[in-house]
Amino acid sequence: MEPVLISPASFKLFGFIPTVLFSVLIPIAGVGLFTYIIARRLAPIVKANPDFRFDRPRERVINVLKIWLGQYRHPRYMMAGVLHIIIFFGFLILSVRSSELVVQGISGGFTMPGLGGVIGDIYYFFKDYAATAVFFAVVIAAVRRGIFRPARYHYPESYGHDHTNEAIFVLALIGTLMISESLYEACLVAAEIQAGHEATFLAPLTLAWLFKIIFSNASSTTLQTLHIVSFYVHDLTFFFFLCFLPMGKHFHVITSLFNVYFMRLERGNVRPVRYGVTDEELDDLESFGVKKFSDFTWKDILDFYTCADCGRCSDQCPANTVKRPLSPRFISIKARDYTFSHFPLSGEFIAQEPLIGDIYTEDEIWSCTTCGACEQECPIGIEYINKIVDLRRGMVDEGNVPQTLQKPLSSLEKRGNPYGKMEKKRADWTKELEDCEVKILDKKTSAETLYFVDSVSSFDERMQEVARATSQILCSAGVDFGILGKAEKDSGNEVKRFGEEMLFQDLKNQNTDAILNSGVKKIVTADPHAYNALKNEYSGLPPVEHISQTITKSVKSGRLRLTGVTEEEQDKVFTYHDPCYLGRHNDIYEDPRDAIDAIEGIRRVDMLKSRDRSFCCGGGGLMLFYEPEEEERMGVVRVKMAQEAGANVIVTACPFCLVNMEDAIKVAGLEGKMEAIDLGELIAAHIEK
Repeated sequence: MEPVLISPASFKLFGFIPTVLFSVLIPIAGVGLFTYIIARRLAPIVKANPDFRFDRPRERVINVLKIWLGQYRHPRYMMAGVLHIIIFFGFLILSVRSSELVVQGISGGFTMPGLGGVIGDIYYFFKDYAATAVFFAVVIAAVRRGIFRPARYHYPESYGHDHTNEAIFVLALIGTLMISESLYEACLVAAEIQAGHEATFLAPLTLAWLFKIIFSNASSTTLQTLHIVSFYVHDLTFFFFLCFLPMGKHFHVITSLFNVYFMRLERGNVRPVRYGVTDEELDDLESFGVKKFSDFTWKDILDFYTCADCGRCSDQCPANTVKRPLSPRFISIKARDYTFSHFPLSGEFIAQEPLIGDIYTEDEIWSCTTCGACEQECPIGIEYINKIVDLRRGMVDEGNVPQTLQKPLSSLEKRGNPYGKMEKKRADWTKELEDCEVKILDKKTSAETLYFVDSVSSFDERMQEVARATSQILCSAGVDFGILGKAEKDSGNEVKRFGEEMLFQDLKNQNTDAILNSGVKKIVTADPHAYNALKNEYSGLPPVEHISQTITKSVKSGRLRLTGVTEEEQDKVFTYHDPCYLGRHNDIYEDPRDAIDAIEGIRRVDMLKSRDRSFCCGGGGLMLFYEPEEEERMGVVRVKMAQEAGANVIVTACPFCLVNMEDAIKVAGLEGKMEAIDLGELIAAHIEK
């Protein structure tokens, strides 16, 4: 049967110009230009430092299926997430049709392999609904982005213009693709009906179905014109869109698949100073950290290209919430702008300047608590902690250290703790313990379990109570344990995130030797920062456990029996604050809650921001000793969250958090109305004698 409309492959303009010429030239020009642009965009990646991301391919493929294809993290922001999912899957479905149309411009009867029979009928049916859904999704997204503008899209004037216009322009391009494809097909079906032929089925209530109705009475000339015009509008838009993507934030349409594949597989650790350089060879390096753009790794630059400017990272960032000079998205956006300007699409590459002072400020980089909220939220695997730490390494290497942090760093170097206290006083807190013997492990004294106390619980008078409570729990649970005493050094978790790599290596080596020489078979700590360092930054140690895990296992096994709530506690409502280095960095969320709930009759509520969205207390990354510029303390914001949840007791499982929570309660004027307590203290008070 002869087609009722002439296809783009056979149509001639003005009776003599074959349109197939355009059908060939447009793809050649589009693909050629796209290849050139991508080649230029790859230049900074090729010139960047190495980054080892080719291990564990099975896990990486699973990440792609779950996070990229499954859009796993997008619904955490429900409306934006649903819109993105519709557009994403619509694009995947319609990419087959768009590719088919490109070839049909050259060979009119072409059908994608496998789409000629029943499978093709099913595909074309769902394709029409996909195009319609995408069209309405982009309309809603454009209204939302252009008129309502969620706060997380806010763009400070000092950073230049925002990306609203670009976003709406891209949405318009997507809408044009949906309309042109639907119109192209509708004109053909309308012509088939007019000619009395068996018409191709169009899914009801779709754009194509609607266009078929609108143009059902149009003349054959009108239908032919619309058929050809809609094809070339689609063809031109398709290849223009392809070449436009690498020009701005929509580069993530291309790079996100690769970025998710190469995303970090482990949390809690910081990448080495340089891949391929052992700890013993660090002394041979002439420079540490990131000082200029080429010091970044190729994965860093892929991150910059992939940032979609969605603002989710900054929306969850506690530093940004309290108006510190840090917004994670701008770490990526400013670097991407720098890449585009210094590695232009034409001409020579431009010489690089120091990053600190040129695109980043010192306060911006020091403001990060390394809590990991930004990385947990990013739907396409962008990393920030490694970049922040590398930039700090560069500043430390140049001697550029905040005044308030110089003294604790010097004390760590001299005494192994940030307080400058004598090493022999590390075990002084044990003197006030009753009915519990704490061994000091040495050549003559051994134990099965090491209680690693760390600096804050060893020397801070208030936090020593946490150390004593932890010891009482271990004694009551029948654990054979001891401490290293003066042989213990600071775990170095904050030192590493501060960027003082050589000091961290020294602390790690001393602790490793002391632990291995003690002969213990297991390590327990009540400090999530120590837990994180020992578990994720050290190597060759016995298994490490947080005290919350010990409590829960001991209660379930019956080795630890707890009493119910006291009369005084009956009027109290408890809430658990997830420490960043226990929760987000190590996925320990339920053990502390199970330990609290083991106290019969206790009333516990969760704050709005809890578990992997917990709000940082502000103590990570050596921040206990830093005096940042901020409108409100992070701890104060967190205490108010607890109050809004209806709680009057904040339970945490981290001495850093406890320091900040107790201080925040005073600053917020809630003394007498709110209290903070460590998980170990709560459990120790309920141990059945």
